[in-house]
Amino acid sequence: MSRLVKEQLKKEVAAMNQFPGFRPGLVVLQVGDRDDSNLYISMKLKAAAEIGINANHIRLPETATEDEVLQRIVAVNENPAVHGLIVQLPLDSINPMNTEKVTNAVAPEKDVDGLTSINAGKLSRGDLGDCFIPCTPNGCMELISQTGVSVMGKNAVVIGRSKIVGAPMHDLLLWNHATVTTCHSKTLDLAEQVGRADILVVGAGRAEMVKGEWVKEGAVVIDCGINHIPDSSKASGKRVVGDVHYPSAIERAGYITPVPGGVGPMTVAMLMKNTVESAKRFLQKYTPGKWNIEYTKKNPLEPQPSDAEISCSCQSKPIGQLAREVGLFSEEVEPYGRSRAKIRLDALKRMEKQPDGKYVVVTGITSTPLGEGKCTTTLGLAQALGAHLNINTFACVQEPSPGSFFGARGIAVGGGYSQIIPLEEVCLRPCKGQIVFDMCVFVQFAFDMISQVYILQALFDLLVPLKKGQRSVSPAQLNRLKVSHRKHSLYAFFDNVIRGDLFISMVVCTVQDSGSLENEIMAILSLSSSEEEMQQRLAKIVVATNKSGDPVTTEDLDVSGPLAMLLKDALKPVLMQTVEGTPVFLHTSPLADIAQGSPSILADKLALKMVGSGGFVVTESGHGADIGLEKFFNIKCRYSGLRPDVVVIVATVHSLKMHGGVQAGLPLPKEYSQENLKQLERGCCHLKRQVENAQAFGLPVIVAVNKFSGDTEAELELVCGQARQAGAFDAVQCTNWSEGGAGALALAEAVQRAAKQPGQFSFLYDTQIPAADKLRTVAQKMYGAKDIALSPKSKEKLALYTKQGFGNLPVCIAKTHLSLSNDPMLKGVPTNFMLPITDIKANVGAGFLCCLTESVSFILLYL
Repeated sequence: MSRLVKEQLKKEVAAMNQFPGFRPGLVVLQVGDRDDSNLYISMKLKAAAEIGINANHIRLPETATEDEVLQRIVAVNENPAVHGLIVQLPLDSINPMNTEKVTNAVAPEKDVDGLTSINAGKLSRGDLGDCFIPCTPNGCMELISQTGVSVMGKNAVVIGRSKIVGAPMHDLLLWNHATVTTCHSKTLDLAEQVGRADILVVGAGRAEMVKGEWVKEGAVVIDCGINHIPDSSKASGKRVVGDVHYPSAIERAGYITPVPGGVGPMTVAMLMKNTVESAKRFLQKYTPGKWNIEYTKKNPLEPQPSDAEISCSCQSKPIGQLAREVGLFSEEVEPYGRSRAKIRLDALKRMEKQPDGKYVVVTGITSTPLGEGKCTTTLGLAQALGAHLNINTFACVQEPSPGSFFGARGIAVGGGYSQIIPLEEVCLRPCKGQIVFDMCVFVQFAFDMISQVYILQALFDLLVPLKKGQRSVSPAQLNRLKVSHRKHSLYAFFDNVIRGDLFISMVVCTVQDSGSLENEIMAILSLSSSEEEMQQRLAKIVVATNKSGDPVTTEDLDVSGPLAMLLKDALKPVLMQTVEGTPVFLHTSPLADIAQGSPSILADKLALKMVGSGGFVVTESGHGADIGLEKFFNIKCRYSGLRPDVVVIVATVHSLKMHGGVQAGLPLPKEYSQENLKQLERGCCHLKRQVENAQAFGLPVIVAVNKFSGDTEAELELVCGQARQAGAFDAVQCTNWSEGGAGALALAEAVQRAAKQPGQFSFLYDTQIPAADKLRTVAQKMYGAKDIALSPKSKEKLALYTKQGFGNLPVCIAKTHLSLSNDPMLKGVPTNFMLPITDIKANVGAGFLCCLTESVSFILLYL
């Protein structure tokens, strides 16, 4: 009979093939190594394999603690690939175990054994369609139904009142309309009660306690007992019998189950049935690859409140709930209050085999000092794709730098109805920037200590401290010895590295490079894909050059290890949400001038895995397409290995009028004259240039025109038309600042279409060409420069870095973001200009050469 049930279940599992890659999942959790438990588990695993259920066996040692067992249960509860969880009883541990607590830790929707108090309570109330029925009673009911005997109106007797068999069997018979009597070891007239039973279910655990003469003629007898009694004829010296004396009972019963071979196989079959039913319920609520996420669509108010007022009016969902909705396990989430959490890198390792989603990067044109609204558009687009089109979507944005908290451009985490909430936690919470600052202070302190040591012996005592009464040189110091001219002299190491140019250059570097160090460390955070890679990058930071022309690194100073330890937590992306409940990773804030200026690689990689193959990740790049997008591709994508599918360029009428001749930053009248339209059309030459810049990397480009209240329809249509003429895949108007995701629906639909286009992504240059040629390529192809002009200092630095082996690094040009040229006053599309390169610094840890133009200095960048 159990065979028929399993054959039917096999067909039902096969029918689930309509969902590619989906299979019902079952986990059996065992503590200890009992032989009887191993036998039962092997039967369950065998049955699961026959049906097509993906079953796994987790065995914890007998030394496992209750907390360890509960942690495993929580992990399985949160795994969407598992639909059934069995805790094999008894829990064979040498440590105290609360069996009731452990069984109730199983999520009711995965409790295919039906042993949790919630499922038991629903059964006792008659909610049979909304609970899992314990497998043995359920198997008994299946066996009764196969006899053809109707339960309705019959006298049923249940012997035994255990939570596993007796009590749920009573409830099950009762709610199937039998008149039920429960008997137990204290029942005085047991034989009399048994004699009235049309249906008898026995689960008392006492060998052959029910005699055949007690049984009513023609009764259905279900024997759930498994007992061992002595039998010298058996090799083991014992045999298995039930609670009913089978030889005598079979003479009177109309139907009786044998032991073994009766209820046991059917119990296993019912376990499989519950697992398949759980998988069906899962599919009713969840579409594979789709999040079961709750969004909050806002009704915009007029006049529109301030960003702070909007944030305060929005109730963000608990961050733990959001994490579960997007597929994260609780052990991967480190909450910091109610609204934000760090995500452990274990999550990325768990998902590493999952396919990536579509990758969209948002950039802009050269803006006015007030900005274009790139971050607002990034968040609005993510809201449109997620909350309005029901597509798994993540936004990835940079943390706001301290200088942007109270600036005229806003807080750099969106605005209006497309912002991250709560606003105060985004802006004023302790952030990784503080960690980086603290770490820089640590390095500064290390430098200062060394600079104060004038006696070589004292320096030796400092750098080679006593450990258990002895001094030993570290591997890093020995490595320096190997490259020393006098290989066997320890004092040569100190003379060559410390007493020489390094001593002087350390003092200089401490003054000159304090800001550079902070920015390089932030860039390392942003460009690292793992803790191991971060530590390797930190060890490569060049702090000075010795008198032989060799670089001196943080590893040489033995500080790279402590730096990595300080930054370990900072490497974890921060999970937050938008006004509409769309998930956001907020992570790292490298400057867009002297670094790549974009969210971290880890945030993008993790988000791409989480959204799945049908989802979208919307990330941003700093400044305009000429600066931020170029660095995003040539630096970030080169190290991440990721290839975007679509580029979105944000433009505004205000900025394009500036490029057409209107003075930047002036308030614009609501009604524009014909002259304004002409200036706007002239300014569109800049938009065309930025579209060409983005197209240089071989990807479809969409122009999002961020609409302001003073813009006229004629102006907006003019910009969209000019963008399409420039070769953009599409150009659309966006009102997501005032309308949230609904205001970016046209953009979202355009992005969906563009993502289906075949891309031919390519880098702008090969890193193996000379550094000067890389600079020239970027200057000419991105900025429209005639050529570059290297200062004597830059030429000297390039020669040094090439000698040191850094010439094959990508280049990062630090220039003004207010013009395509190095002159912030030149708008539109400047031509025939030279790009002066005044200084170059090798950010070896970050992995690029930072090249300054005369419009930018290191000192100004660090203020």
